Amino acid sequence: MNAVFPGSFDPVTSGHMDVLTRASHMFEQVTVTVMHNARKQGRHLFTLDERLEILREATAGLPNVRVDSFSGLLVDYVAQQGRSVIVRGLRAVSDYEYELQIAHLNRQIGEVETVFIMAATHWSFVSSSMVKEIASYGGKIHEMVPPASEAALRRKFAEVYDKRDDA
Repeated sequence: MNAVFPGSFDPVTSGHMDVLTRASHMFEQVTVTVMHNARKQGRHLFTLDERLEILREATAGLPNVRVDSFSGLLVDYVAQQGRSVIVRGLRAVSDYEYELQIAHLNRQIGEVETVFIMAATHWSFVSSSMVKEIASYGGKIHEMVPPASEAALRRKFAEVYDKRDDA
């Protein structure tokens, strides 16, 4: 059985990688899909191409994981790919409430199952938005993101990191 792991991945975090790695042991193939939402245009730190490249680098060691992108309804993408399972990571109860509604909708409109994988406890506080905030001040992020994300964030916030490194 194959699965789709969708998200914006702006950027991919260690929590994402934890869920993805565990999903890669559960499914024959997992397609990490960077969802492109036109309504969120301009709200991402990284372009779609940058996010795809970061993910390709971060997942290079996972042979049954491929990286793709899609714009539109997730259930349409899942059907086009011949998949029937969506993987979603959960950090806290608040994630579950939101994801449960989406899972029910996806099941109703696309006959797609959703498998929830709880993020490891030590990643439960990590979010892409928090990582970006910390990076924007030149903070230490190396434990919260894979090396590809850290390098990309350091490039985006080079001026801030250069000042910290010089101090």
